[in-house]
Amino acid sequence: MKYLHLIPFVLLIICSRPAAAQHSEEESVKSAIRQLFEGMKRGDSAMVKAVFYENPVMQTALTTKDGTLKLVTASLEKFLTAVGTPHTDVWDERITFSKVLVDGPLASVWTPYSFYLNDKFSHCGVNSFQLFKSPEGWKIIYLVDTRRKDNCL
Repeated sequence: MKYLHLIPFVLLIICSRPAAAQHSEEESVKSAIRQLFEGMKRGDSAMVKAVFYENPVMQTALTTKDGTLKLVTASLEKFLTAVGTPHTDVWDERITFSKVLVDGPLASVWTPYSFYLNDKFSHCGVNSFQLFKSPEGWKIIYLVDTRRKDNCL
């Protein structure tokens, strides 16, 4: 009876450990995604490639100029070539982490973004990532984004 007052504190400690682990996993997931965009900004295709798992799916959901909705699939190899080919413009994709969900080895992330060539606004949209926790860390297995030039925040 004498130690009953300690029960709430013990329960708090026990229950907070999974939350701390979850927060750490979320930060690791965010770090992988930040590396992708830092690699794009630097034009470093090796840095970008390092955050993708084998055979990732990369897609864009967009509306064409004539108003048709279209889902375009791209290859990682072409993307890496574009990133790594010397270009004068800095690719600066500015993101915010809207939602990060982690369950064991799977993570789902929603990131609104604005894309700039150097300091000039180009377009905006949302990225949706699926990541897998491999032995080497969190890796992107699926990336789909939207693109538009208006209704941007």
